[in-house]
Amino acid sequence: LRRKNTKYNEILAKLAHPVGQMGAFDFFPVPLEILEEIFLHVPANQVVHVCRLVCSQCKEVADSESLWRERCRREGYNLRDSSKTPEDWRLFYFLCKKRRNLLKNPRGEGKMTGWMIKENGGDGWKLEDVMVPHPNEVVKKNFVTSFQMCTKEQVIDLEKEGYSPTFMDKFKPDIKISDWYAPRWDCGCEYSILVQLLDAKQNVIQSYTPDTVFFDQWNDQEWKQKIHVFRDYRRGVRYIRFSHGGKDTQFWAGWYGIRVTDSSVEICPAVDT
Repeated sequence: LRRKNTKYNEILAKLAHPVGQMGAFDFFPVPLEILEEIFLHVPANQVVHVCRLVCSQCKEVADSESLWRERCRREGYNLRDSSKTPEDWRLFYFLCKKRRNLLKNPRGEGKMTGWMIKENGGDGWKLEDVMVPHPNEVVKKNFVTSFQMCTKEQVIDLEKEGYSPTFMDKFKPDIKISDWYAPRWDCGCEYSILVQLLDAKQNVIQSYTPDTVFFDQWNDQEWKQKIHVFRDYRRGVRYIRFSHGGKDTQFWAGWYGIRVTDSSVEICPAVDT
C-alpha cells in the first residue's frame, strides 16, 4: 500500500512532521474515512500519543468510536455479550489488549515460585497432580494444604504491571478475581480467601472476605469456583493482595486439606464482568 499510494506516503510524512500549532491537514485535507484507515495501521499508543496531537482532524478521528470499534473487530476483541455495548470503545480496546492474569504461577507449574507462604502448618504446602479433571483442561497441578492452617499470597504492584496511578484513578476499571478449590473425597477440609485493594502505603481500601467454606468427609471432590468483581472503588488503588488457603478438619498427617489452583486477578472491561 505504501509503495503504490503516493498520497498515503504524503499523509504519513505530514503526520511525522506537524506544522507547529497549525495542523498539517489545515493545508492538506483528507477524508475522515481515509485517515481512519491509516490510523488502523498505526500502533494504538502512537495514535493516542502522537497522531491525535497533529491537528483537529486527527484528534476527531483518533477519538472516534468507529476507529476503536473497528480496531477491536480487526484484532479479535469481541464482546462476550452482544447485548452490552462499551461506553468507551477506546478504553475497551486498551483493557482487552492489556488483559491477562496478574498472578504469577497460578497453577503450580513453577512449584511455589511467585507465592509468599504466610502459614505453613502441619506438613506444609505441597504440589500434586489434580485428583479429578479440572474444568480448564490445561490445569494439571494443584496446591494442597495439610492438617493445620496453610495460607499463601501475592501482592500485585499495578504500576509495574502497566496500570499507572492516573489510569487507575481516572477509569477505575473492574478488577475480577477468580479462584478454584476442591476437597479430597475421603477427608473433611476448609477453604478461605482474602483479596484486598491497597493504596500506595498498602493500607486497605476495599476487601473481599467471603465466609470460610467447609467440606464434609465423603464428598464428590468436584472443583468449585469463587468469583468476585471490584467495582466503583475509591481512588488510590495501587496494589492488590491475593491470599488463600485452608486445612483439613480431621488432623490427618500428610496432605488431606483443601486443594487450590488456576487463581486469577484481571483488570477487565466492565462489559466483560
